[in-house]
Amino acid sequence: MYKIDAHNHPDFLGMSFNKLIANMDEQGIDKLCLMPWEESWIENNLSGMGAAPSPLSTDLVIPFERCLSFYERAPERFILCYAPDPRVPGAIYKMKSAIDTYGVKICGEFKLRVMLDNPDVIDLFRYCGERGVPVDLHLQNAEAHPGGPGSPFPHYWYGGDIFTLERTLQLCPDTKIMGHSTSFWGTISGDDLWKTKSYPRDPVVPGGHLERLLENYPNLYCDCSGDSGLWALQRDPEYTKKLMTTYPDRFIFARDCFTNQLSEFIDTLGLPQDVLENFYHGNIERLIGE
Repeated sequence: MYKIDAHNHPDFLGMSFNKLIANMDEQGIDKLCLMPWEESWIENNLSGMGAAPSPLSTDLVIPFERCLSFYERAPERFILCYAPDPRVPGAIYKMKSAIDTYGVKICGEFKLRVMLDNPDVIDLFRYCGERGVPVDLHLQNAEAHPGGPGSPFPHYWYGGDIFTLERTLQLCPDTKIMGHSTSFWGTISGDDLWKTKSYPRDPVVPGGHLERLLENYPNLYCDCSGDSGLWALQRDPEYTKKLMTTYPDRFIFARDCFTNQLSEFIDTLGLPQDVLENFYHGNIERLIGE
């Protein structure tokens, strides 16, 4: 089946251009969305994951230039993404240039220590909506991610919580938003574990915020990447199957890693063929106009 990995990064955890192409071929990935992470190195906690700063002369974790470098060597395999920091003046002009000059298709990964309903963020997201460019955002609640010993921050948070996301969906009704990470996927369950646990594995309790938001906001989509997406979907396979068949146009295959675990799990659910086609490529193709 044709597959588009809708969320991944160049140079991430040592994945060079040649290694990434080989990984895609090995796992049957036809195309991959290349996302930068334009956050200052000192603001993130990737060092705990065995990562290292960019070898370029920049303090950004993964600058857009690295995405462009991979894309220019194999444009038939990659889809360009970009997400400027809206706290820096001129962010919307940078986004415009990325779209008009380089053909950027997604605003992402938006992973910054700024609240999603900040007025500057809303302005950027609304501009993306006007241009037909979806936003892929990282949601990480502060209380579920305390800083460890020696950490420069008491908490590692990004974007706010699920209620911040809901306000953003309300303020940007014409912008397609793909939710991702722990405090997005934790709300698949109707309990409150997402508030204090980064990766809850308990059985799903009906009535979670995620299902409520899918029902009430047609501009919300689910980026299923990372352990946060996989482990949330694995909490109750029957519930996951029901959710994906109820909202077949809203779940998107993505890895944010270099394993095949998500595909292996999804393929055990017995989903209808049309739901699988949407999940693996159809939904992201419609979002980006491929």
